[in-house]
Amino acid sequence: MKLKLLGSEAAMGTSTTNGSNFSGATNVRVFNSTGAAHLVSVETSANSLIGTLTVPGGASVIVEKDQTDEIFAANAGVLGVGVAVR
Repeated sequence: MKLKLLGSEAAMGTSTTNGSNFSGATNVRVFNSTGAAHLVSVETSANSLIGTLTVPGGASVIVEKDQTDEIFAANAGVLGVGVAVR
């Protein structure tokens, strides 16, 4: 899989009030840089929870979302960047 980066990787917010939509990206590469598993949540821009997943330590996943949806994690060691999947 090839990824086109749409921004710079950054620590995710750690609560519902400080999630990011990653500049409107519809795909976000999520990387857990810690050794422990952490919960990642996706919610609407109105802070309504859409869903959650646990990302194991050292793992990465691609999360697909709508442009205005926001993502946050239970730990600032979880990083995200908007990507286009090719």
